[in-house]
Amino acid sequence: MSTSQDKRRALTPEALAMMDTIARTGSFAAAAREMGRVPSALTYSVRQLEDALDVLLFDRSSRQAVLTSAGQELLVEGRRLLQELDAVANRVRRIATGWESELTLAVDDAIARRALFDLMEEFYAQKTEGGGPPPTRLKLRIEVLAGTWEALLNGQADIAIGKRPEQPTSSIVCEPAGEIEFVFCVAPHHPLAGAPEPLTAAQISDHRIIAVADSARQLQAITIGVLPGQDVLTMPSLASKLEAMLRGLGCGSLPAPMVRRHVEAGRLVQKATYEGRRVSAMSYAWRDTGQAPGKAVAWWLDKLRGAATQRALLEQHEGLLL
Repeated sequence: MSTSQDKRRALTPEALAMMDTIARTGSFAAAAREMGRVPSALTYSVRQLEDALDVLLFDRSSRQAVLTSAGQELLVEGRRLLQELDAVANRVRRIATGWESELTLAVDDAIARRALFDLMEEFYAQKTEGGGPPPTRLKLRIEVLAGTWEALLNGQADIAIGKRPEQPTSSIVCEPAGEIEFVFCVAPHHPLAGAPEPLTAAQISDHRIIAVADSARQLQAITIGVLPGQDVLTMPSLASKLEAMLRGLGCGSLPAPMVRRHVEAGRLVQKATYEGRRVSAMSYAWRDTGQAPGKAVAWWLDKLRGAATQRALLEQHEGLLL
């Protein structure tokens, strides 16, 4: 029987990360590829972990990597422990230097990229005490809907910008960042282009809608605008959704600033619907650690408070769609 010391030695960050990778990829083979290991070595590591904990973590009767109830519990708690370890490491670095070694921004796909790049350019143009640019490495994550907040909650991002969450948590500070209007559009040759307005739910449901997949992996995914029984074409980004709509592959809603030039040029037709005017409240948020933020986070939060910055992040879609 394993001792408490054996169990503690087995529950390393590497072992917990291995469990997370296997569960996320769905198979030992896929996890081994991602981790740069051979499947047999991964299987051996899992068996060692099971022996140390004296439990079965995976259902051996399934061809896929199906977790047992014990394995599921280890996965949930392991992810929490990894987040805490990352938080401790980041906190230590911040205390030592004042500048974070890395700052990750999780940004909803509806936020204008051009304004983001302007902010990054301004950030790197700063001069620190040593005369050089900030030592903080920036990392940009483009997420969709709940995926933006999941990255912040899981400790994978330091600041999140996106659609305001329905239920903010006590560990997250959330501030308003303006509103963005979504407009329903179709291509000029789409059957709904000439239909009388406002379009009814029955009219819209008869036609394929183009949606963007929520990037959340653990939080409940958000689905907006899809009606019961409606045919759906799912795209990975708003830019690809726009392209599909321009080709007449379906209908859907996009941020008004993103489609304005296409509507003015006649490449898209904006239609009023039974929903009326649809506006989403946007927010920026960060983790409340109980300590003053590092210099990089403080700089970004100061910029995000500005009304001009908020307008730019919601409106400057012209000329740059990534």
